This record gives sequence, structure tokens and C-alpha cells, in this order.
Amino acid sequence: MNRVIVDYKKLTPEILNLLVEKFPDGYGIRDIIKFTNHKGQYIEAVEVKTEETTYLVKVSDQLVDSMVIHEELLGDDSIIDPIVEGIDIEEDIDLDATELIDD
Repeated sequence: MNRVIVDYKKLTPEILNLLVEKFPDGYGIRDIIKFTNHKGQYIEAVEVKTEETTYLVKVSDQLVDSMVIHEELLGDDSIIDPIVEGIDIEEDIDLDATELIDD
């Protein structure tokens, strides 16, 4: 299995999806892996895996921002649509998405 260290600048949509799926509420101190790379630099990263590769994504404020933006872009269609599809709502009922999710 390949191990790849990735900076937030080089995140692909696939890696962002993995991060958002693994850490939907954000990552915490216990999720952070600390190590020294081959250049002697101290690195803090979070780990996500595919079948072929383990990605160690460097922790930074920009990583958090990238995850939030990515989740917001995906959030509208990927979370609300499956919930709404299973509900028969009459036209005269005015429900917003937050009421549907809370039920």
C-alpha cells in the first residue's frame, strides 16, 4: 500500500470526500498523527485510506476551510434530496430542510 503525504493545496475532490466522510464533524486531537518526515520536518496529519493508498493530509487552518467548503458544496444535494424523496409533501405545507432533518 502506498503512503502519500498531501498538503491542502494539492487535495483532490476524492481526498476531500474521504476526509468529509471520515470526519463529518471535524477531526480532533486524537485523530492527528504526528511524525517527522524524511527531511526532518515535524508533520501533523490526519489519515484517510483508499484500497490502494493511505493519505496523510497535513493539518492546517486551510485544510479545515477546504473541508467545510467542500462539504457545503456537496451538502445541499447529497443530504437533503434522499430525505425529501421518501416524503410525500402536499403543496400547501411549507416545510424547510431543517424541519425535515430534525424529524
